[in-house]
Amino acid sequence: MHRFILADATKCIGCRTCEVACAVSHQAQADCAALSPATFQARLQVEKTASVSVPVMCRQCEDAPCARVCPTGALVRGTDYVAVTQAACIGCKTCMVVCPYGAIRIAAGEESRAHPQVLKCDLCQGRDAGPACVEACPTGALRCVSGEALEALTRQRRLQAAASPLHL
Repeated sequence: MHRFILADATKCIGCRTCEVACAVSHQAQADCAALSPATFQARLQVEKTASVSVPVMCRQCEDAPCARVCPTGALVRGTDYVAVTQAACIGCKTCMVVCPYGAIRIAAGEESRAHPQVLKCDLCQGRDAGPACVEACPTGALRCVSGEALEALTRQRRLQAAASPLHL
């Protein structure tokens, strides 16, 4: 079963450290000092409301609708994640429209204006330490989980809710 990053909105403080870690891990220099508005290309985005903050990122869907609708096959479901082949991406934004999580976005910068390309979480493939956002989160609001671990967590939370005095 697939892996993805699970965000706990009760722990997220909206600091955007995860965004910075993601952007740094995906640039050639992997150096925070080298970031600029043109090179800041995080594959996740922290959404904030008056009462909650939570990072939004790809859930690596098993039946990935983005991959199914991509006219060029630039999005492909691999064994562990949905990959983007940038050379094949034509920037049509069809994948953005069908993503149920709003987790796909267009890259910023001058180059992307001429030839738009999509960005999405790739679980920091090729990074030995795993997803940079998980490692960088100061509150532990992010964790990389498998489908099986999510099912176990869901069962546990249902049992806790059923045992709660509010449900008697």
